[in-house]
Amino acid sequence: MAQLEIDTKQVKVNNGDLAIDAYLASPIAGGPFPCIIVIQEIFGVNEHIKDVTRRIAAEGYIAIAPAIYQRVAPGFEVGYTEEDLKIGREYKNQTKAAELASDIQATIDYLYSLPEAKQDGIGTIGFCFGGHVVYLVATNPAIKATASFYGAGIANSTPGGGQPTITRTSQIKGTLYGFFGMQDPLIPNEDVDAIAAELKKQDISHQIFCYQDATHGFFCDRRGSYNKSAAEDAWQQVLQLYQTTLK
Repeated sequence: MAQLEIDTKQVKVNNGDLAIDAYLASPIAGGPFPCIIVIQEIFGVNEHIKDVTRRIAAEGYIAIAPAIYQRVAPGFEVGYTEEDLKIGREYKNQTKAAELASDIQATIDYLYSLPEAKQDGIGTIGFCFGGHVVYLVATNPAIKATASFYGAGIANSTPGGGQPTITRTSQIKGTLYGFFGMQDPLIPNEDVDAIAAELKKQDISHQIFCYQDATHGFFCDRRGSYNKSAAEDAWQQVLQLYQTTLK
């Protein structure tokens, strides 16, 4: 499929009194288009996340990356140094599952308000902490397709505390694809096995992709952990997921 010409802009997504900063990318002509929500790593809506958002839009989708740290750190955007990692984790630890779900619902409402948006289902993609968040919000009935990249903690925690996110698996409504590096020090292979087993047990439409020589962050071409072959294969799987569930 030919890449479409796109437009990008910063927008505000209103959720009650909270105005969430978001990066929006959409095809300039045509439509209506399916919508995809892009959820950041712990490093904020930085250039990598913006690039992913643009790539998705060029494939024929309206893509938006809301700032999931808006409540604790408006405008947060950093690189990948050890100090950046430390700060990003501090903000991650201040998030709460209910607030994240509320902010994603507000983002869905915003997308559905756009005249060029299709109104019959949303896709998501998330990386690192965002991979956990998209698994968490896959229980939203509007979400038909979830691409979860190396989401640490799904099997044993949830944002803000409480029962692990994996316990919500039975409530997932659409199709979920999970992407993991088998050399990831943050996600034991046993956790990947547990996620796959629970998805199967609950009869959720899913596929789990495991890359033997990949580690955490393998999709991000701005990190030393980037794995070109794994990233390219995963990207094709994501596009297949969206094409079969949203078009």
